[in-house]
Amino acid sequence: MKPQTMETSSDFSRLGFGKMGYGCKHYRRRCRIRAPCCNEIFHCRHCHNESTKDRHELNRQAVQRVICVICDTEQPVAQVCANCGVNMGEYFCEVCKFYDDNIDKGQYHCNDCGICRVGGKERFYHCEKCGSCYSVGLRDNHPCIENSMRHHCPICYEVRSNFFLEFLKFKDFLLLESVLQYLFDSLKETTVLRCGHTMHAECLYEMIKHEKFSCPICSKSVIDMSRLWRTLDEEIEATIMPEDYRYNKVWILCNDCNDTTEVFFHIIGQKCSHCQSYNTRVVPPPVLPH
Repeated sequence: MKPQTMETSSDFSRLGFGKMGYGCKHYRRRCRIRAPCCNEIFHCRHCHNESTKDRHELNRQAVQRVICVICDTEQPVAQVCANCGVNMGEYFCEVCKFYDDNIDKGQYHCNDCGICRVGGKERFYHCEKCGSCYSVGLRDNHPCIENSMRHHCPICYEVRSNFFLEFLKFKDFLLLESVLQYLFDSLKETTVLRCGHTMHAECLYEMIKHEKFSCPICSKSVIDMSRLWRTLDEEIEATIMPEDYRYNKVWILCNDCNDTTEVFFHIIGQKCSHCQSYNTRVVPPPVLPH
């Protein structure tokens, strides 16, 4: 039994040889990929997309051949090198042809998304209507918006790779639309707002830091605003309107509950009588049927 134990230990050591020692700025891995679209060799699909001049992108599932960086052997896609026996990626997805030695990310493949995701499979579930993986804390706890991740971040309009330089060169707005990055494919952390819309987490942080508290898509409040509403109540109570305006009424639409009501006008703000929100806007009075 001892020789078998030694051989197993040796095999295990060989599998881990060079782990975390190779790769690119995107991933730690012990192989490079041959792009079937242009027959060139790159560390990963992102390296390919950032280096191409004609704006073509690599289909991750189309990769058929990889090159082991330990022994430089080109071979069909597999986790273990057929020549030297090293693990070319501690995490390996046969569907996405994806390798990564840094398994602290908690990578997993979602069959419904069709791609690999990070964060730990036990912490996420796939929302069928929204069309993406969400935190289990949002299960039955968020407004579903169909394909909510299949659009661009409404704050930064993240672009794919280095293609924005092509837009600056040609000033082609049709081209700009084609190079914007969907949140579904973005490498940045994405957050789901109370209204169900999505954006980059860092963009939400910047938006709140600049005192912008409403969704740029639907205008609903993105955080609990009750404390601010109480402050506005106190300011309105302390600010008496001039006699000429004190009893003027206006119609408002509440961005938070979508209710339309008639309220007294005040220079500080108009409060929704239905949900007590000040996230409102003045609208024309409703047209009554004859």
